[in-house]
Amino acid sequence: MWIWSKLSGAQWMDAWEDRFYGNPNTVISKLKSHKTIRVEVYTETEEEAVKIQQQFGGSIRKLVHKNWAAVTEPARPPIRIRSSIIISGSRDDDAREKLGKEFPGRHIIQIPADMAFGTGDHATTSTCMRFLVDVAREKKGQDWDMLDLGTGSGVIAIAARMLGAHHCHGMDFDPQAVKVARRNVRRNGLSLIQMSETDVLKWSPDRQWPVVAANMFSTILQQAFPVIARALQKDGDLIISGILREQWDETLEVAEKCGLSFPTVTRKGKWVSARGMRLK
Repeated sequence: MWIWSKLSGAQWMDAWEDRFYGNPNTVISKLKSHKTIRVEVYTETEEEAVKIQQQFGGSIRKLVHKNWAAVTEPARPPIRIRSSIIISGSRDDDAREKLGKEFPGRHIIQIPADMAFGTGDHATTSTCMRFLVDVAREKKGQDWDMLDLGTGSGVIAIAARMLGAHHCHGMDFDPQAVKVARRNVRRNGLSLIQMSETDVLKWSPDRQWPVVAANMFSTILQQAFPVIARALQKDGDLIISGILREQWDETLEVAEKCGLSFPTVTRKGKWVSARGMRLK
């Protein structure tokens, strides 16, 4: 068994919590000064630990005489999104088939906890999914595509495809997230979903999309709004999340300057999500 660890400023705790959200082998501890935190991730192999180190720096070491049972992945109950989607965190090959029998008529998505954000139970992801279900119902019988910015595990793009999107394109700047997302697309037996390693702040859209989702930190969203506005069709549906409550007002102000409007706003815990459109 191996452990990756890194010290970081306490102001980045939310970012680290979200980055490893859904990974039950993660421990984040505040040090005595309360100005520094230690982030630790336990892994079964050295290769897994090295991959994290390559992404985030830090150090790795072999774990000796550790009760690994204390940090092994617990079974998580399936997540229900409206009456349309069930998300399973199981790694069992037959998990989707079993849940399909238990929840007939619902779309079953299998997303094990992995090194990519978006297992479906975080407030930001689950709210995006609920908005997406609403959008899909309104577009029933129409042809529509979907762009997923900051795709993470790929769960939102996967859900859109199951809900009726003809084609989905997920983007993430993190190469490991893209690998995980592609694996999840295969795991769920889907086609017509493209996953690409893309920095949205350096990206130039070559088309406009009827539906765009962007689940990213507000600081990135604010910088990305001009690009998002160019990528979204006029009167298209835009879903955003990843915004802390105290950052919503400034985020909305920047969005409105880019011609974006958000008539539907949902607050869940410390997070804000919104559904809107491009007006001009």
